[in-house]
Amino acid sequence: MNKGKKKEMSEEFKGIEPMICDSKISVPYSWWAGETATKFLSSLRDDKKLLAVSCSDCGKSFVPPRKVCPTCFTDNTDWKELSGKGTIQSFTVARRQLASIPQKVPVIYALVKLDDADTAMLHFIEGVEPEQVTIGMAVEAQFAEKRNGTIQDIACFRPV
Repeated sequence: MNKGKKKEMSEEFKGIEPMICDSKISVPYSWWAGETATKFLSSLRDDKKLLAVSCSDCGKSFVPPRKVCPTCFTDNTDWKELSGKGTIQSFTVARRQLASIPQKVPVIYALVKLDDADTAMLHFIEGVEPEQVTIGMAVEAQFAEKRNGTIQDIACFRPV
């Protein structure tokens, strides 16, 4: 934009008070989970089972599952059921109530490495005060009463 045009535009709005509108943007959308995520989410919903896939070349297990091993680029086709038990690798505590946090704060978010898996998943920790959470704490998945095929079919992880 040239300077002459820019000057015209700024003079056009001279003396006009800017208006500020508070609003929340809602952007609902649908997406196709694909065959790998569908199998994982369906097993949570229908069977209350946590599944992982394993690479047939390097043997690493991934949860949530990945269609292709990120190291070997091999299709992951070997499925296995996990116990739902794991350990906290890292955590943080959200203490400020935001619209994006559905639970009442404080909320504990943790990276949980499930037993027999080589990757960690991010999820909520409940049943323990934030001051008592530690790295290395043993936890177990708790399934939601009403499940609908999302990662939130795991309601939370609780200390064992």
